[in-house]
Formats: sequence, C-alpha cells, structure tokens
Amino acid sequence: MSPAVSAAVPLLIMKTGCPNRTADVYCLLIRLNRLLFLTHRKLRPKGVNMFELMSADQAVSLIHDGDCICVNSFVGIENPVELHEAIYRRYHATGSPGNLTVISSAGFGVWDKDRAAEGYIREGAVSCLVCGHFGAMPSTKKLVLEDRFEAYNLPLGCISHAIRAQASGVPGTLSKVGLDIFVDPRREGPGINGISHNPDLVKVVELDGEEFLYYKLQKINVALIKGTAADYKGNISFDDMFMSGDALSICQAVRANHGKVIVQVDRMVDTPSRPRNTIIPGCLVDAIVVVRPEERPVAYRALTGSFEIPYSEWHGWHEMIDTLSSIRPSSNPAYDIIGKRASMELKEGDIVNIGIGIPEMVSRYARKSGMLSRITMTVESGGIGGFPASGIVFGAMIGAASVYDMANQFDLYDNGGLDICFMGAFEVDRCGNVNAHRAKDNFSGIGGFANITAKTPTVVFCMTFNTSGLAVGRRQNVVTIEQNGSIPKFVPQVGSISFSAKRALANRQRVLYVTERCVFELCSSGLRLTEVYPGIDKQKDILELLPFSVEEA
Repeated sequence: MSPAVSAAVPLLIMKTGCPNRTADVYCLLIRLNRLLFLTHRKLRPKGVNMFELMSADQAVSLIHDGDCICVNSFVGIENPVELHEAIYRRYHATGSPGNLTVISSAGFGVWDKDRAAEGYIREGAVSCLVCGHFGAMPSTKKLVLEDRFEAYNLPLGCISHAIRAQASGVPGTLSKVGLDIFVDPRREGPGINGISHNPDLVKVVELDGEEFLYYKLQKINVALIKGTAADYKGNISFDDMFMSGDALSICQAVRANHGKVIVQVDRMVDTPSRPRNTIIPGCLVDAIVVVRPEERPVAYRALTGSFEIPYSEWHGWHEMIDTLSSIRPSSNPAYDIIGKRASMELKEGDIVNIGIGIPEMVSRYARKSGMLSRITMTVESGGIGGFPASGIVFGAMIGAASVYDMANQFDLYDNGGLDICFMGAFEVDRCGNVNAHRAKDNFSGIGGFANITAKTPTVVFCMTFNTSGLAVGRRQNVVTIEQNGSIPKFVPQVGSISFSAKRALANRQRVLYVTERCVFELCSSGLRLTEVYPGIDKQKDILELLPFSVEEA
C-alpha cells in the first residue's frame, strides 16, 4: 500500500465514525489506492516492476529488431489483433522491428489476408515462423511456399510443451510424438520450404535405451496475449475468452528470459477477479493495451462459458454458430455415409477428439443415436465436456465442463488419455501411413493431429476413397458410386507422413480407414479390407481402383 494511502487511514476511520468498521475502511482504502495508482504513478516504490497502461503503438515500441515473439492464440480465435496491426504500422513507417522470429503453438491468423500479422509478415518484418497450424493465415501460407522466410511446422502439443519447458528454465522438451513422421530429422525434418534447415529445432535423442525427439525453441522474449480484463494491479482474467491456451507459460518464459509481456484486453475493471480466475498475475505484465472489442454475434456467447448450457441445447447453439461460418464443411451423401459408419465405433464413456472437416459428421450421427450424451468430447485448445465448435471459431466449445491450459490438454493426449479419435486424411499408402497435413502445392500444418493420434487406442480416419468429381448415391442402406473422383486418396506412397503405421502397430493401436464405400483396418502387412457396403461392387469399385494389393477379411 502506498505511503499516501497509509497516511489516510486515521482520517478514513474518523470519517466512518467507527474504528471497528474494518471492512468499510478496507474498501475505501482499496478505492483510494487504485485512484492514486492510476493518476499518480510516481508514487509507486522504486524497484517495483509494475505494468504500464499504453496505446498499442506505444506498447509495440517495446519490441526490438531480432526479438522472438510468442503469440497466444488458437488457429483463428483469441488473437491480439490490434497489437499485430500496431506492429505493421510501425514497420511500414520505420522498417522496425525487423528480423523477427514468431512462435505460436496453433497459429495466429484471423482467416483474412489483410488483417492481424499478415501485413507485417508480407512486408518482410519476419525472418522465421514456427507454428503448429497455418490454416487461418492465407497470405502467409503462400509466402512460405515462395521461400520468403524460414518456416517450420511442429506438432502443436510439442510447441506448447516446449514453451512450458522454457517457463521452468529447461531449454526444451522430450517427446515420442513425431518419431517416424515428417518432423523426424531422419525423414524430412520440420522445415516447410527450401530455406528452412535449423538443425537445433528437433533432434533425435536416446534416454534409458528409448528414442525421443527433443524440441528446442529459440528463447522467446516478447509475449503478445489477448485477455478479457485487467484490474488495477495488472492481473489478467480470461472470463469472456474461448480459451486461455499457453498464456501463462508464455508469460513465465518471457519473464525468465528478461523480456516484455504485452497484453491486449477489452477493459479495465474496478473489482479484481477471484484468484482462481486470474490467468496471468500482474507481476508478469509489462504493458496493458485496452482495446474496445469488436461486437461478436450473439450466438458466440455460448462459447464463453459465462452461463450453463445443458446438453439439450447444444445442437441449437451449434446450428446458430455454424450459420455464421464461411468455411463450414459442405454436406454431401459421401460425408454422411462416412460419418454414420464411423460414429458406430463410439462406446459409452469414451473420451473423444473429433477433427475438422469430414470427421465432424461423426458428432452429428452420435447426436442422432443418443451416444453424444454418453461420451466426453475434447478439443485441443483445452476444452473438455462440451461440444466443439467448428469453422472460424474452431477451438472453442459449447457447454464445456472445463477449459484449462493447452499444455495440460496435450499431457492427456500424449499419454493415451483419449479412448478414440476421428481424423481426416489427404492420402493413405500401402503400409497404412497417412498424410493429413500437406497436399500438393498447399499445406495447413500438422496442428494437434500428431499428438492426438500418437497413442490413442482407437484411431479412425474419415476420408473419401477418391476426390474431385466423386458422386455418390444412397437409397436406404444401398450405396452406389455414380462417378469416381479424378484424384485418388489411396496411393503407393504418401507425399509426407503425418501418421506412422509402423509406430501404430508397435503401440498396438487399432486403426480404421472409413470411406463412403468400404472400411479398411491396419494390419501387419498393411491394409486389410474388412467391410464392403451394400450396393458396392468389391472388385470394380474398390480392388481395381487401388494401386496396391490388400488383405481381405
């Protein structure tokens, strides 16, 4: 408490007329202390590290050439947009800060090539990007493939854990996630383009006779965070946020590395949050930027956790949210067939993760069958026990029972805490390897896919047999292939490995490949054809179209 406030105590007690009214006096003291703090910052004791209220342009002046920035966001949600745009304004005007490295577990776009970080990345401020997912960054994805700067794609959970490692004073993190897939330096390594060859980012190490990958990030010294509110002590709450992500670990790591923590919030508040609701304590914060939030659609209130949403209302809220998304998956008979068949693998009590795209159809049929109310859904950003949203708000959850730090969610995934997962796939080869992160001339990144599929006992890939022109008919339970697509999904060898069949077999995982015409299962020799749907000609519609032989059940 400041000396000025301490000196006011006798006066305040006299004013109340009752020295025993300690609660009233305390409240008055708090209000006076806050007022003095906000209007007379020079009263603070020397040597106390306290935040400053700044404009966005003032805050980004704390960033210097060559800094390593860590952004807390998840694909397209909860990005500190105004801070990014202030960096762009400064770089555009002065050419600084340049030579930046930017790290984000799950990416930091907003699905708009002209907003957030896209501008300063396009103009050349960034020399290196390390992200788990690039899907919400349309301009940046193109620049990566043009070799404009170094770019690396690591499993989302491994980045999250590497950030947490820095927060604890450890240079990197050990993980079995990534062994035998593209990120393994004995295969491709994590570099996305022709100029990305950092040998220190991922290494193979042996410990107690076992192989691990060692993920080591550059020391991060700037944090860009989006929060809901800050109190007069600088404590940051996330009350209206869809997730908190890596926020605390990022701030702790930056503090350990003697850097700067910059937080964008919607508002300042008079009353501090309850201690358990404060995600970032004020002692870790250097600058707070108050930016009035853009108005969100009313439907998005369901994603904040600010009120209880019973199971019976999940579908209604999801329908409202889905209509707002410009990237929601289109529905067609093939997707319906796949979703319905895949959903039959669910069992009561399962803890589940469902990927975006075709796998989302699984939840639709789980709801129709009543199974959705008897399983626990999860999402990579930290939500458990609700219904995952999709499209531009992927990562948020309707009616979540819990939303915790992202690193904790990947503790669950990496150690086989899920019972089953449903993932998409670009292509599958004769061995059962899957490429889900990089198509020809395009990529989004591995995201949480590698962590989710690494040890989950049952992995179900949901994919069409081929694509681009595929037309499927269905009458009752009879399926007809009206036209095959021109691009096969089953290939002799995948272009890049996202999922290792060899490692899945060693882990004794059950792996299914569910299509609109049949189901394959992973076996020691590759793929086994285990199920052909009514109406499908096994020879003409399946075996003759495969570029390799398969076992038949």
